Amino acid sequence: MTEALYLTLDQGGHASRAILYDAQGRELAQAFAPIATRRLPQGRVEHDPEEIIDSLRTALHDLLAEIKPATAAAIAAAGLATQRSSVVCWNRATGVVLSPVISWQDRRNAALVEQLHPHAARIHQLTGLVLSPHYGASKLRWCLENLTAVQEAASNGELAFGPLSSFILFRLLEEQPFLVDPANASRTQLWNPRTGHWESQLLNWFGIADEHLPQPVASRHDFGTLSLGSSRVPLTVCTGDQAAVPYAFGPARPETACLNLGTGAFMLRPLTQAVSAPPLLSSILWSDKAGQVTFALEGTVNGAGSALQWYAEQAGLEVPRMLNSLGKDADEQLRPPLFLNGISGLGSPFWIADFPSRFEGKGDAREKFVAVLESILFLLRLNLDAMRLHEPALRELIVTGGLSASDFVCQSLADLCDLPVVRYQEREATARGLAFLLAGAPEGWVRPAAERFEPRLNTGVRERYFAWLKVMKSAVGN
Repeated sequence: MTEALYLTLDQGGHASRAILYDAQGRELAQAFAPIATRRLPQGRVEHDPEEIIDSLRTALHDLLAEIKPATAAAIAAAGLATQRSSVVCWNRATGVVLSPVISWQDRRNAALVEQLHPHAARIHQLTGLVLSPHYGASKLRWCLENLTAVQEAASNGELAFGPLSSFILFRLLEEQPFLVDPANASRTQLWNPRTGHWESQLLNWFGIADEHLPQPVASRHDFGTLSLGSSRVPLTVCTGDQAAVPYAFGPARPETACLNLGTGAFMLRPLTQAVSAPPLLSSILWSDKAGQVTFALEGTVNGAGSALQWYAEQAGLEVPRMLNSLGKDADEQLRPPLFLNGISGLGSPFWIADFPSRFEGKGDAREKFVAVLESILFLLRLNLDAMRLHEPALRELIVTGGLSASDFVCQSLADLCDLPVVRYQEREATARGLAFLLAGAPEGWVRPAAERFEPRLNTGVRERYFAWLKVMKSAVGN
């Protein structure tokens, strides 16, 4: 009998990937297609919806071209993971797009969010999220108020809008479903994780009708059928990109925090029950058809890779070359200034959408690059401290994503947080976690080789952290 294989679709901010795994977590083939990002004035960040669909189809086509027909025939199920807070509008009758994909990084409707500030505590209580323009609700309202095509579709009863995942399911699957999973529904800031439904109070505050929103379902669901050449494969799991990460190397464990270091940095700690823990976010990692749910605490640093790229472009540097120049002990030779990091908005634990970034102190270009890098680590330390207030005790931090390739980043994190940092050889964790969920959490899931960075006494980075913390608290008014 042929072993079942699992196809993952990972749609990220820079590319779409199709990766094929066996039931033990071994990668068999992969293909990817890049996508462009448009960065516009007033904090606007967009993607082309048709380019995203084309990129997924290209990745699928190239993957099928790489494998044998017998291998393709053994694909038992497919899954999709996407950027969680990105939204798009389309015509449900025709499938025609009515808006760009408005990225999770986009803050175009911060004015509406500011108007709702008196309801911030209630919004956090209902959703587990801090009131923020990064989430989908204010962006959807902006589309209703500013895009004529969206207004016309709404008046004709043909408007569909919501998370990017729902649009991709609608366009890729034969049945054209209009559905959304918990991880993506929650990032609209319109969905109540306790009830599993769109929340009427939130809909009223944001001025959105639930008739235009997709039907919420579990993370594991019969979403529809994906055509792969002559084969038809059921798509049975849909989730958010970060929500899949804690499953990349086996079952999610409450004593392990997972950190994905990409454009933004997202730290998640799995929990067996829901916890409200401001200023952290609380979310659902996973839900199945039987109603079993896994929760998480989450911290967000919006300016991670994007902050490094921002400074590198200003200084005429290349991010990969600068990271490669920093060894584990580079901080002992450098005396970088401090950097207050508000790139793409200041995330947890401060949550200030329009925080102005600045350097405190002087330094050359290399030292300032290190200052930006350390600002990411300092913000992560604050989030980890907040997670440590909950039982059980944290035992390790798993790091994935592009920035985790840096030994400087991993060792500095271990030193700063006084916690072992584990880096697996396979750092793109979203697809692998999605495959684990697709395969039904098999006991034989193989973990790749890992490096372990043990904490050591590093007085330089700790002294800079406490100096940075003092300046940061003063800057945010604490």
